Amino acid sequence: MSRKHHHFKGAEVSCCVKYFLFGFNIIFWLVGAAFLAIGLWAWAEKGVLSNLSSITDLGGFDPVWLFIVVGGVMFVLGFAGCIGALRENTFLLKFFSVFLGLIFFLELTAGILAFVFKDWIKDQLNFFINNNVKAYRDDIDLQNLIDFAQEYWSCCGAHGPDDWNQNIYFNCSEQNPSRERCGVPFSCCVKDPAEDVINTQCGYDVRLQGDLDRQKYIYTKGCVGQFEKWLQDNLIIVAGIFVGIALLQIFGICLAQNLVSDVKAVKANW
Repeated sequence: MSRKHHHFKGAEVSCCVKYFLFGFNIIFWLVGAAFLAIGLWAWAEKGVLSNLSSITDLGGFDPVWLFIVVGGVMFVLGFAGCIGALRENTFLLKFFSVFLGLIFFLELTAGILAFVFKDWIKDQLNFFINNNVKAYRDDIDLQNLIDFAQEYWSCCGAHGPDDWNQNIYFNCSEQNPSRERCGVPFSCCVKDPAEDVINTQCGYDVRLQGDLDRQKYIYTKGCVGQFEKWLQDNLIIVAGIFVGIALLQIFGICLAQNLVSDVKAVKANW
């Protein structure tokens, strides 16, 4: 009696897709964890974790928020992608896809709105910088961020050195007892190549001088204008970075959706 052999080839989960997605997300997760750890460490050093109410006390922008928010999002996404790929968990993979798709949509919307409402964005940037100028001495991380921006873009204040009149330590009012009165931070000073040590007092009393005399010692252009010029000069590089990030996000979504389809196909054949 002849024996019949039934050959059945069922659907399979692609190992390449599975482990590539896992590797992609383990890096994402580790970077997110590092960002989050740096942010929490910075807050611990400033005593924020022992007094959470101090989070709202800062008048300006706390740069640590960038590490906390970006690190938190990357940590959650990376974790969902890693476990979802490793355990072939469709819920976590769908969560990863939807969350990443939502971020991509928000980035795309923000980019379009920024292009359409250029003047409004410029006004908001001006308000943001001036608001942080007022809080310059309130937080060491904010202070370092402003100093870095002014040195990198060779600028001073939002529109010019006189914006520092809004800061209680640098304003020119007679009631101001500060030694920095009518001055600017050292990051506004034109650097002397011959100086090895930074002169942190180079901006003292400099705003008491006329505009022409100031140019010898400090940057007189505002950071808003300098930032715009920098964007125009580096438009291709900036656009390339954003396109690269967008492609990575689309690639991650496609991998996750592909894996979800494979898992569903396997389950359908059970």
